[in-house]
Amino acid sequence: MEILNVENLIFTYPKQDTPVLNDISFSIREGEFVVLCGATGSGKSTLLKLIKPEITPLGEKRGHVFLFGEELSRDDDDKKISASRIGYVCQNPKEQVVTDKVWHELAFGLENMNMSQNEMNAKVAEMAAYFGIEDWYDKKTEELSGGQLQLLNLASVMVMNPDVLILDEPSAQLDPVAASEFFGTIKKLNSDFALTIIIAEHRLEELIPICDRVMVMKNGKLALDGKPEEILIHISPEEEIFEALPSAYRLYNRINDITGGKGTDIHNKKVPVSIREGREYLKEFVNKADMVNKANKANKTDRVSKVNKDKAFRNTKDASGTAALEFKDVSFRYTKESDDALKDLSFTVNTGEIFCILGGNGSGKTTALNAAAGLVKPYEGCINIFGRKLKEYKNQSLYDHCLSMMPQDVQTIFLHNTVREELESRKALEKLKDFPFDLGNLLDKHPYDLSGGEQQLLTLAIVLATSPKIMLLDEPTKGLDAYRKKNLAGILKKLKAENITIVLVTHDVEFAAECADRCALFFRGGLASLGDAETFFYGNSFYTTSACRLSRGICEGAVTVEDLADMLKSFGKE
Repeated sequence: MEILNVENLIFTYPKQDTPVLNDISFSIREGEFVVLCGATGSGKSTLLKLIKPEITPLGEKRGHVFLFGEELSRDDDDKKISASRIGYVCQNPKEQVVTDKVWHELAFGLENMNMSQNEMNAKVAEMAAYFGIEDWYDKKTEELSGGQLQLLNLASVMVMNPDVLILDEPSAQLDPVAASEFFGTIKKLNSDFALTIIIAEHRLEELIPICDRVMVMKNGKLALDGKPEEILIHISPEEEIFEALPSAYRLYNRINDITGGKGTDIHNKKVPVSIREGREYLKEFVNKADMVNKANKANKTDRVSKVNKDKAFRNTKDASGTAALEFKDVSFRYTKESDDALKDLSFTVNTGEIFCILGGNGSGKTTALNAAAGLVKPYEGCINIFGRKLKEYKNQSLYDHCLSMMPQDVQTIFLHNTVREELESRKALEKLKDFPFDLGNLLDKHPYDLSGGEQQLLTLAIVLATSPKIMLLDEPTKGLDAYRKKNLAGILKKLKAENITIVLVTHDVEFAAECADRCALFFRGGLASLGDAETFFYGNSFYTTSACRLSRGICEGAVTVEDLADMLKSFGKE
C-alpha cells in the first residue's frame, strides 16, 4: 500500500530564478526504509521539509504531496494531521528541543494534542522504557550529550505514533558510536513497527546495507531510485556521490579496475555492501591471488617508514623554536557545581600540523577549542599560543592574523542578507579564487537558504579571509558530501604547506584519516590516546575507518580504501 506520493514537485527559493527542486515525483510504500542521498546542495533537505507542511520554507511551490491519498498543504487542518502522522528529526539535536526537562520533552507533543493525563503518562513511560531513557528521565535537557539529545528527539516524535518518520542528516553531530547506535534504533523501529522511514544522510556506510531503497538526488532532480544493489552499479567513480558509498562496494569497484573487470569472477555472490560482505570478498581475492604474505611483509616495511617519518614531523618546530599551541594541565568547569569539562588536559600542536581531535559527545572537544580561542577561561593550567600565554594577548591581538575559529554553529557568524555581502564585508571573495569552495552560484542567496554543507563552506571562506596562522575548526565536514570533503581535505593540506596550523574537532573518522598528521582521542575531559593518524586508527576498534575494519587481519595497515586498493594493485604486479 502506498503511504506517500509526491507528484511533479517544483520549488524555488525567494529571489531565485533556478528551482532547487525540479519536477520530483515518487511514491513510497508503507513500511519502506528509504535512504535519500546526493551531493551537498542537491535539494535533499528542501524536499524533506516540503513533505512536512508546517516547516515548509518560504518560496514558490508547485506540485503535490499526498499522505494516504490526501493532499497536504499549509492550512491549519493539514498541519494537525501532519504534526502527528509525519514525524521529523532534524540535523542539529539542540534545535529541536523545546523544554527544559527530558520527561517534559517526551510529553510536549501529547500535551499539544490535548491527550488525557492518564493516557499521556502511559505513553511517555512506555516510550522512555523502549528507548532506554529511564536513567536520565529527570535530567535537564541541557545536560544531555548530543547522542542523548538526538535519541530524545526521536523518542519525542515516536510517542505521537507517526505513520512516516523523516530524518534529515540525524547523525551529523554524533560521534561514530552514537551514530551507529542511532541507526540501529532506526532500523529496529522499521522492523518492529513496519514504520515508514525516509532518511537523508551523507553517512551511507551503515545505512545502505540495512535499507530497502536508495533515492539519489542530483541538481534538484531524482537521478536514481531503486534497491541498493541496483543503484550502486549505476554510480561511476567519477560521480560526486561515489566516495560516500560503502567501503565494501568501493573496494569491489577498485578490484574490478585492478583485475580488468574480473572482480565479479572472484565473488559470484551479490555485490558486497556491508563490512562483513566486504571482508569475505577481500579474503577471496587475496587468497586467489596468493598475496597475503606479500601484503603483510611489504606493508610492514611501509608502516615502519611512515611511522619514522611521522616521528620526525612531530619533532619539528617553527623558526622561533616554539610549538603553535600548548595545553599544560588545563582544567575547566562551566559552573562551580558541575563536573570538570576539561581535566588536567595536556597536549602540544606543532606549527604547520593538521591535528584532529576525536571523541564521544560531551568528552570536552569543543570546550578545548573554545579554551584555545580564549572564549572560556580555565580555572587551572596554562594555554600557550606560539610560546606566549593566552592571557598575554591583549586588545583582540589574538585574532589579528594570528588565530581564527570556525564555530560548531556556523549561523552565529552570519550578519548579512546575501552570501555576496557576507564575503565582501569580510574581504573573503578573493579566497574563492584560491580554493574550490563551490560558492560562485550561491552569491545572491541568503546564507540561511543555503544547505548545511554550503553554510560550512561559506564559513570556512570567512575564516580564511582573516589570514590566520592557526585555524580552529569545529566539525567542519558537517553537512558536506564525500566529494566536498575531499576538496576540503585538499584545502587543509594546501594551508598546511603554507605553514598554517590546523586544529579540528570532528566525528568524521574517514575525513581525519584522509588529512590528519596526528589524532587525539578525548575521554571525560582528558586525553585518552595520541598518535600519528595511521597508528591511531589502526589501533582503535570503534574510532577507526571502515577500511581498517574491512581489512584487519587480511591486509594489515590499510587506513583508507585507496590505501587498500593501492596495496593490492602493487602486490598484483609483483
